Amino acid sequence: MERLNLANNTAANQSESSTVRPTLTVVPALQKTERMPFTIRIVRDDAGLQKAVSIRRSAYGRHLPEFAETMTVEASDRDRGTAVLLAESKLDGAPLGTMRIQTNAYAPLAVEQSVHLPEHLAANRLAEATRLGVAGGMVGRVVKVALCKALWAFCELHGIDYMVITARSPLDREYEAMLFKDVFGVNEFLPMSHVGGLPHRVLAKDVAAARQRWEEARHPLFNYMVNTHHPDIDLQSVDLSFDWEPVRCPEAPLMAYGR
Repeated sequence: MERLNLANNTAANQSESSTVRPTLTVVPALQKTERMPFTIRIVRDDAGLQKAVSIRRSAYGRHLPEFAETMTVEASDRDRGTAVLLAESKLDGAPLGTMRIQTNAYAPLAVEQSVHLPEHLAANRLAEATRLGVAGGMVGRVVKVALCKALWAFCELHGIDYMVITARSPLDREYEAMLFKDVFGVNEFLPMSHVGGLPHRVLAKDVAAARQRWEEARHPLFNYMVNTHHPDIDLQSVDLSFDWEPVRCPEAPLMAYGR
């Protein structure tokens, strides 16, 4: 049975940080292996990006049809320290879901174009999940949960301290149910200038503490997230250049938004 090999990455990342961070532990044994009717992988080529865009358009079209029509491959999809996840049907290869994970290794997060994050977040290694889109119906709900698991696993593998998301109502409740916490006021929605001024709630989750929090809350997805190995989630990275030196520079917020 496969094991999560996190120890080496964690030790290397901790040595470069001046602050004390929780230690990620290796899961000694996974209870079971479960196959899914779809795969999740990191996009490696233009064909994969086009599939991601197609499912984005479909998903956003259900809520923001005019914006969905304008969606194309974005420069952010190819940024250093960024990964685009793609869920594909095993039956016919059709795209079922996508999520973009942007880290702050080389530039501020997208959300930082609209808000100033508190110091306890801004000084750490962060990953923001954006451009989440899934197919409609039950399949889409299953894919969304699997993408969230992939996000957490990705963050563990790359020594991320906090996952950050922004969400409109009522989608914010889904992340709250997955134990994300408000970054600002409780249930506070803020206008996001980088997405047309739409109000979003900003939430975050401690990566290293996530396993313990799931267990303490007796969360219904605990076994799925922690005790089940999903070999159909493949997070082998292309060259994302996660060298983490430095985490960021003070001038970055002023320099990174010229694109």
